[in-house]
Formats: sequence, structure tokens, C-alpha cells
Amino acid sequence: FGNAHPVEVEVGMGKGLFLLTQALARPGFNFFGVEVVRKYQRFATTRFAVRRLPNVKTSCADAKALFRESIAPGSVAAVHVLFPDPWWKARHKKRRVFTPEFAADIARALPPGGALPVASDVAEYFGVMTGILRAMPAFRELTAETTTGGEFETNFERKARAQGTPVGRARYERTAEAVTVAPDPAAGERPA
Repeated sequence: FGNAHPVEVEVGMGKGLFLLTQALARPGFNFFGVEVVRKYQRFATTRFAVRRLPNVKTSCADAKALFRESIAPGSVAAVHVLFPDPWWKARHKKRRVFTPEFAADIARALPPGGALPVASDVAEYFGVMTGILRAMPAFRELTAETTTGGEFETNFERKARAQGTPVGRARYERTAEAVTVAPDPAAGERPA
């Protein structure tokens, strides 16, 4: 980014609504969006370029590999995992981005005090995410709630709220504890 501003990462930015609003509201922060679907990454990147936002960059990449291989320990102020793909079929759940290993990689990327907001409109997946994080001493839960109204931050959240679907949100803070890999609450599920 060419400056010393804090960096926040959004995993699965989709069409970029969250990053767009954050970048406009918080010019003293840098935002990096990761999206595995090329057409959405291009759409979001165009959104930012049209507005000439110098504090947003994107990548079409697998977030798991990016965190495991490319993000330096303690180098990002926050990681946002908002409405990740739930991979509905049991045999596909192994493709979910939010796993105990991925949570450990996020913990390594955050310094003590770093933030990890998570959200999902799929109650079971939200339970998996919060279950993993609650089992990790490297994270401390600050807030957790399920709501059906209010403001939205992403396109997925807008759709969920329009349909009256409850949305689970939680915010975690990185502690100074060692990074460990928590048990996988979804591991007991049998593939269909």
C-alpha cells in the first residue's frame, strides 16, 4: 500500500460491498479483499478503481493457501470472515473455508489485540465457526448475537435480512496465548 496504515483482510469479499463502505468510511486503514471466484473479484476491483480508492487491493486466491503461505505473522489488524460459502451437501463440507487449521492461520496473522469478526446466515455453520474459536485460547469472544433486523454490511447479509433469515455475528480478539488447532466440531458429520 505504500504507507504504514493498519491492514484489514476480508476473506471472501464477493462483490465488495463491505470493503467499499469500509474504505470510504476509514481512509486511514488499508483493506485487502480475497475472493476465489474471478468474476466477483473483478467486479469488486472495478468498483474500487472507479472510485479511485487507494486503500483497497484485491486478490483472486484461495484464502487458506494465502494465509498459510503468504501473510506474515502479526501483520494484519483484523480479518473479516463474513458469510462464507456453507457448502450445503455433507460431502462438500470439507471445502468450507472456516476450519480449525484456517482459524489457527488467522490467529498467526493477527497480533495480540487483533480483531476477527465472523458472520453467517447459516446457523449450523455459525455454530461451527464459534465452536472452533471458543476452543482456541488464542481468541477471546467479545460479542456474539443472532439478529433478524438492522443494518447490513454485505450483499449476502442484505439478502438474508430481506428474507427474514436470522444472522449470527460474533467478534473475537486475538490474545497473547499460543496458537493451537482446535477440535473440529463438524468432524463427526458423515459424508452423504
